[in-house]
Amino acid sequence: MAVLFAQSTLFSRASFSLLRCNGFTRLSFSSFSSSAAVYSPPLPKTKKHCQPVVSALELGGVKISRDDVVRDDPTNNVPDTIFSKLGMQLHRRDKHPIGILKNAIYDYFDSNYTNKFEKFDDLCPIVSTKQNFDDVLVPADHVSRSYNDTYYVHAQTVLRCHTSAHQAELLRKGHTHFLVTGDVYRRDSIDSTHYPVFHQMEGFRVFSPEDWNVSGTDATAYVADDLKKCLEGLARHLFGAVEMRWVDTYFPFTNPSFELEIYFKEEWLEVLGCGVTEQEILKRNGKLNNVAWAFGLGLERLAMVLFDIPDIRLFWSSDERFTSQFAKGELGVKFKPFSKYPPCYKDMSFWINESFTENNLCEVVRGIAGDLVEEVKLIDNFTNKKGMTSHCYRIAYRSMERSLTDEEINGLQWNVREQVQSKLNVVLR
Repeated sequence: MAVLFAQSTLFSRASFSLLRCNGFTRLSFSSFSSSAAVYSPPLPKTKKHCQPVVSALELGGVKISRDDVVRDDPTNNVPDTIFSKLGMQLHRRDKHPIGILKNAIYDYFDSNYTNKFEKFDDLCPIVSTKQNFDDVLVPADHVSRSYNDTYYVHAQTVLRCHTSAHQAELLRKGHTHFLVTGDVYRRDSIDSTHYPVFHQMEGFRVFSPEDWNVSGTDATAYVADDLKKCLEGLARHLFGAVEMRWVDTYFPFTNPSFELEIYFKEEWLEVLGCGVTEQEILKRNGKLNNVAWAFGLGLERLAMVLFDIPDIRLFWSSDERFTSQFAKGELGVKFKPFSKYPPCYKDMSFWINESFTENNLCEVVRGIAGDLVEEVKLIDNFTNKKGMTSHCYRIAYRSMERSLTDEEINGLQWNVREQVQSKLNVVLR
C-alpha cells in the first residue's frame, strides 16, 4: 500500500514506447538520446568508498542504460545515486534480511493457501504514471504525484512508488491470487528509518459470488473478515503470539481500509495497511461481479524490528561484518553491531525561497555524500521583520564501516554548501 505524499506538480507530456517481457508490459526508452545527465556533483577523493554507477543493467529481460533513466529532461529528477540501486534486488537474495523475510512470508502463504497465490518478484520498477497512479484511483490532482516526492524519468514515466503499480495489469491478465514483491522509490527525508529506495510486498485475492453467498453475510463483510484472519495469521507467523489491534484508516484504492498493529517490545507497531479493494478497480480490469482484498507491507520496516537492525542504510552494505550474520531461512537472527564510529555534525543556515522543500535539500546532500550522511534535521527556523524565513539544518555524517577524516567531512560539507546554494537558489547565512 502506498503511503501518499505532499504537494502536486504538473508535467508536460513526453512520448515513450512499450515492449513485452516475460508476458508483462515493460517500458523502453530506446527512442530517446541524452547528451547530458541530471546534476551529479563531484565527490571528494574518497569516492572509491561509494558504490560505482553502472552504465547499463537488465531488468525483467529488458536492458536499461543510464541514459534511459538519468536524462537531461526538465521533468527528470532521477540522480545517479538512485540509478545505481536499480537492479540490485535485495528481495531476491536468500541470505539477505529482506530476502529472508520475503521467503518467510511466502512460507506462510504456501502452508495456508496451497498452490493458491502466484508470486512475482522480478517486475520492472519503471512504470507509467497510469500504472502508478491512475490504475489505483489516485486523483489527477492528488499530492502523491508531486515532483517533490516521486522520481520521474519523464512526465509520463516514474520509478514505482509502490508495488500496487502492477495490480491492474495482473488482474487484466487473469491473475486472482498474487503476491508482488519489489523495490520502490520515493524522494524522502534522511534519517535512520527513511531511505529513497525500499522494498514492499503487495498481496491480492479475488472472490467470486459463490464464495460469500454461502456465508450469509454481504460480500464486503465476508472479504474484510477473510482479510483480517489471513493477516492475523501472518503476524503470528512472523512475530509469534503477540497482541494485535485493527485501526481504521484511508487509502484511495480500498474501502473499508485498515492498518494492523501489534504490541511488540512494549510498544504498538504498525505492521501493514490493507482493505477491501474499490469496486472501480475490479470493474476496469474485467472483474465485474467480484470482490477482492489487498494488503501492502514494507519489508525494511519489519526486518529492522525482526533482526534488530538500527539503521536502514545497513541493508545496502556489502561489508562482510554485516552480510555474514544472516543465513537462508533464519528469520529473526539478531544483528550484532560492528560499528562504533562517532558521527560528525555540521550545521548550515540559509534564507529559503518559496520553492524550497526539504526533500530537495536531502536529494542534494545525498547526491554528494551518499550513504555517508546519516541524518538531515531542521534544528531552527525563524522569520524576520522583512518576511524572510531562515532554516538551520544539522547534517550528521557517519559511516557504518569506517572512520571519516576531518578533511573528508569538511570537503563534503563545503561541496554541500556550494550545491545547496546554486541548485536550490537559497542564500547562505
